Amino acid sequence: MFDYKKVGYTMSEMQAYAIAKNIKENQIVIVGTGLPLIGASLAKAVVCPSCHPIVESGLMDCSPVEVPRSVGDLRFMAHCAVQWPNIRFVGFEANEWLHDTDRLIAFIGGAQIDPYGNVNSTCIYGKGDYIKPQVRFTGSGGANGIAGFCNTIIMIKLDKTKFVNKVDYITSCGWMDGPGGRERVGLPGNRGPQMVVTDMGIMKFDEETKRMYLAYYYPYTTPEEIKAAIPDFPLIVDERAQLMEGPSPEIIRTIREDIDPGQAFIKVPKE
Repeated sequence: MFDYKKVGYTMSEMQAYAIAKNIKENQIVIVGTGLPLIGASLAKAVVCPSCHPIVESGLMDCSPVEVPRSVGDLRFMAHCAVQWPNIRFVGFEANEWLHDTDRLIAFIGGAQIDPYGNVNSTCIYGKGDYIKPQVRFTGSGGANGIAGFCNTIIMIKLDKTKFVNKVDYITSCGWMDGPGGRERVGLPGNRGPQMVVTDMGIMKFDEETKRMYLAYYYPYTTPEEIKAAIPDFPLIVDERAQLMEGPSPEIIRTIREDIDPGQAFIKVPKE
């Protein structure tokens, strides 16, 4: 059972820290709003200052002094290196893809994910189908193109309704059906999902099988609890699962006082 007072931080703050820890020096980070933005801002502030957050509205190397509410928020303009129109942003991404670099990493989310990292953010069929689904979501946005040609980190809550054996609809391609799956549908095989950051742990993908396995569990949980949270999902749990340290008090202070003091995306329980 998660005890906020005992660990000194919220699950969302742990996720933001996990995001920051998995951004590399000099990496170009495609972010939206929400936790990916908090994590990327934390990375730039204290973890790897040479990373370069960019947003689809065309703003490059962002370092906002106040957390934006959307990718079109003018607060992104504060301290950013370049203010480009959206089409230049797309061209910049394409240039990185064409030159086959590994500097780009992008964050995406969704309503469902399968063992190969395919993500659904289009609709849940329920007893219906694509035409008449149980729930219809906003869809891809830029996530389909990004997932097709860029390495990704997927943000999703660990929940048995979200981790499924087969997604109802593939909005954003992962490793498709395993080794060679991306190539068979015309996508580059040297790009794809790198990890899944949840509120209980981090999953990665086996290099040979491309199936999801537990890589890290957080201080307030265990591999057994993670497996129990998604009982019907074939998550591989073996000796690769490691305990990840929690954020330091200084990291938490930075999130609460400098990055998201208004608690736009991370709510802190009142004492």
